[in-house]
Amino acid sequence: MILAILSGVEEADFVFLLDQTGLTRGNLSSHVRRLEDVGYVAVEKTFVDRIPRTVYRLTLSGREGLARYRERLAAVMRTLT
Repeated sequence: MILAILSGVEEADFVFLLDQTGLTRGNLSSHVRRLEDVGYVAVEKTFVDRIPRTVYRLTLSGREGLARYRERLAAVMRTLT
């Protein structure tokens, strides 16, 4: 879900992803960390008026991984009809 959301935007901050996914803060952080570890998501942490702001972007590798997933899912769906 995180990759699908990021594929439709240039970047998204933590609060936006939290709202869009419905995940808890801990779950979202954990999932994004795993996606960052495999190179699918780039993370940028900054401060805006002393308030932390974390922004996420889908990497090229993430776009390719999502495309492969969609292709596999489509192939599975074709076998079910």
